[in-house]
Amino acid sequence: MGVRSVTDNLGIQRATKDQRSEGLARFLGWFSLGLGVTALAAGSRVARAAGVDDSRTARTVLRAAGVREIGHAGVLLVPRRAGLGTWTRVAGDVLDLVATGRAYRNRRGERRRRAGLTLAALGGITAVDLYASVRATRNRRGNPEGFAHGSVTVNRTREEVYRFWHDFENLPRFMYHLQSVITTGPRRSRWSAKAPAGRTVEWEAEIVDERPNELIRWRSVDGSRVPNSGTVRFTPAAGGNGTEVRVELEYAVPGRRVGSLVAKAFGENPQQQICDDLRRFKQVIETGEITRSDGTPDGTSIQTQAKQRPARPLAAHRTA
Repeated sequence: MGVRSVTDNLGIQRATKDQRSEGLARFLGWFSLGLGVTALAAGSRVARAAGVDDSRTARTVLRAAGVREIGHAGVLLVPRRAGLGTWTRVAGDVLDLVATGRAYRNRRGERRRRAGLTLAALGGITAVDLYASVRATRNRRGNPEGFAHGSVTVNRTREEVYRFWHDFENLPRFMYHLQSVITTGPRRSRWSAKAPAGRTVEWEAEIVDERPNELIRWRSVDGSRVPNSGTVRFTPAAGGNGTEVRVELEYAVPGRRVGSLVAKAFGENPQQQICDDLRRFKQVIETGEITRSDGTPDGTSIQTQAKQRPARPLAAHRTA
């Protein structure tokens, strides 16, 4: 069985959070659309319900708010812009609260009561919009660019696979981006890896949790130039034939968004790497070596593929 990406528990949790945030943004989008259309189509009745029907300026402000809400809807109903849309709603809510607060101070009797109810409703809407905005922002910071995962099933026992992984010095044998891992203590090691633009980065890592034949969890120590952590789990494969290895990686993208885009362009994205690495791991653990072919002598790196030709290995492999 070859490498396949999996939606593990952590991935499911992240996906669920994203879906909930997107669902809330869509709800707010339709809510904004409803408010906008109502403000434009029934402005006088809205003004009366809000207790400001005695003010010509208030009716003008309501029409402007209606146009604004329709604009919010247009942003919120586009998934990639939803996070921005929730924050623009918060800004609009603040303006509405200020305007309604002034109206409340200047009204008396029944109009004051209506303005007070409107002020309370706006306060509740603002709280929902603020919650949605903070949640969307947190999800963008944590996902997508800082997590990679994958799995592979190998024809070896859990004991064999766990023993191989537990010796981190074996990792460069199949992890293309790793240059070396040197054990410096019972739970500590020094890692050296390739970085974009031909650079090399190094960091110290430590094992933070281990369960023999079940799990290994490690992380970079405080102050590392490349903050990262990883977990590898070993479970019996279906039918008891072999072992399923599941890997999760958390990492900080160098240069954040720009660094991530550059890495992807050169085939150095962690999600790409982990799939290639697990394919090579399967070969190493089952056969003791990595199988190369004319088509892919060095994996799927774009830099490498650009130099390859159909059915012909690179010159270095032809002369080796």
